Amino acid sequence: MNWTIPNILTTLRLLAAPGVAVMFLYFARPWADWFAMLLFIGAAITDYIDGYLARAWKQESAFGAMLDPIADKAMVVIALLVITAFSGAGRPDGMDPWILLPATVILFREIFVSGLREYLGDKARALKVTKLAKWKTMAQMVALAVLFAKGIFEHELIERTVGMDAAIVEGIFAGREPDVVGLVWYFDMAWYSWWGGVVLLWIAAALTLVTGWDYFRKSLPFFREETGT
Repeated sequence: MNWTIPNILTTLRLLAAPGVAVMFLYFARPWADWFAMLLFIGAAITDYIDGYLARAWKQESAFGAMLDPIADKAMVVIALLVITAFSGAGRPDGMDPWILLPATVILFREIFVSGLREYLGDKARALKVTKLAKWKTMAQMVALAVLFAKGIFEHELIERTVGMDAAIVEGIFAGREPDVVGLVWYFDMAWYSWWGGVVLLWIAAALTLVTGWDYFRKSLPFFREETGT
């Protein structure tokens, strides 16, 4: 294996995946949210750069082709794990269904397709990655980045409301305190980031289902070959 720049970038993206979760072990929020979001966005950008450089410099390799989807899945799965865990904070049921359901769909599809690829072995190379699958990955990463941003706005808001009683905070959200209008902005941005991220995550989940079904449909001829039908 040659350590070309595209392969190095792919490897760094794989190593960055667990780093997203580790940020919440060593840093307080909202710093953990900031570092996790920036690490996630930086890794997501390399997903485009390494593929572009590999094609432009004619440095495409079997190692890169193998590691690239693994790095993508690691990034998405670990980020989903972190966001799903924090989505239930403060909820009596401990889990937010708006996040849990699309996250379950995405994780199920990734495990299912990975199992198919393992079963098909070398035959799986015949199943090319489609443009829709690339859009699926992009939708997942954008949705997760937006949801990380929600944590930033939310905890910045919490930091700025420490020491205020409920009546003051309620007045701020109602716009009755013009000198602290910045707090209203943080509240609004947290709300928009949350629901924007949720909508994008459901879109990503829908694309995930479509691409998963497409992959399964294209793999059916290989199963018929195995059974001789």
